[in-house]
Amino acid sequence: MFKPKFNITPAITQDLMAIEAARQVVMALPMDLTMLQSLYASAKLCSTHYSTKIEGNRLTQAEVVKVLSGERFPGRERDESEVRNYYRAMDEVERLANNTGPVTEHDIRRIHSLAYAGAPSETPYRDGQNVIRDGNTGKIVYMPPEAKDVPGLMASMVEWLNGMLQTNNLPVPLVSALAHYQFATIHPYYDGNGRTARLVTTLILHKYGYGMKGIYSLEEYYAQNLTGYYGALQVGESHNYYMGRVDADVTPFLAYFCRGMATAFEAVRAQARQASERNAVDESSLLFSLAPRERHLLTLFQQQGTATTADIARHLGLSSGSVRALCRTWVTSGLFAYHDPSKKNRSYRMGEAYRDLH
Repeated sequence: MFKPKFNITPAITQDLMAIEAARQVVMALPMDLTMLQSLYASAKLCSTHYSTKIEGNRLTQAEVVKVLSGERFPGRERDESEVRNYYRAMDEVERLANNTGPVTEHDIRRIHSLAYAGAPSETPYRDGQNVIRDGNTGKIVYMPPEAKDVPGLMASMVEWLNGMLQTNNLPVPLVSALAHYQFATIHPYYDGNGRTARLVTTLILHKYGYGMKGIYSLEEYYAQNLTGYYGALQVGESHNYYMGRVDADVTPFLAYFCRGMATAFEAVRAQARQASERNAVDESSLLFSLAPRERHLLTLFQQQGTATTADIARHLGLSSGSVRALCRTWVTSGLFAYHDPSKKNRSYRMGEAYRDLH
């Protein structure tokens, strides 16, 4: 069984108190649809941009917006794919967070497959050894456990985190931080481990009460404090898993993680106060009644007001035939209304109940 070694220092305690205070304030404050959608879209964009940037993605944040809207950058196909895949994986994380039941290895494998390959399958764990090297010197920075040990270590990690979440023996932020650390330590895949660790962290936080209406991004803190991020992960006396990290004290990573989470939550609390000062009516339930794909469409209608089937197909990356069937469903549900109902020039606008969402 995974048994992490750590101490809850006064600084960690202080950050946990700040996280909880911000969470209570934000969840209680009313947020109108205009601000909520803006903050939600911005946080999701930041998470996608900064998490892929950590892995070496060269697209700017402005370019990420364009890629997610269907624009292409010749010669940057790998960067584009990473961004689209991560964005799609975030939708899956949100779906899983809304499900009942524990976090499973199946969930983690599916998240990795979406983030790394863009496929809704389950990626098997690596079947050989991998190493992490310094990009400049080529020196080995970390040698993870052998492939034969990965299944048992992953099962132990998942059993531990679900046990902690069920018994409430540790605050959720600490459980998510330790799961992040242990996943990165096991390094169960040849590639895509960092992205998956961050997505699994998000899943745990959102599933167990620290979603903050989806309007914060921890990835931005990691990217802007990258030396601290990697430094906090690299603990132990040796680069070899069996000679260092397996028994290492992970307090430094907990301290780094909690400081970042407190920083992100305080920023969200400041933004939420703006909504409160405008005497906003809380409309978050309406926004989150929409599926991730439907919320993704809001950016399209925000940009142009109305949209044709072809516009929607490009925006979602689907075929026109699939979109036509979806549009019929959305008109029936009231999400869409016809702007021009003619067969030749058919176009749509948001339905009456959702007109203020974009």
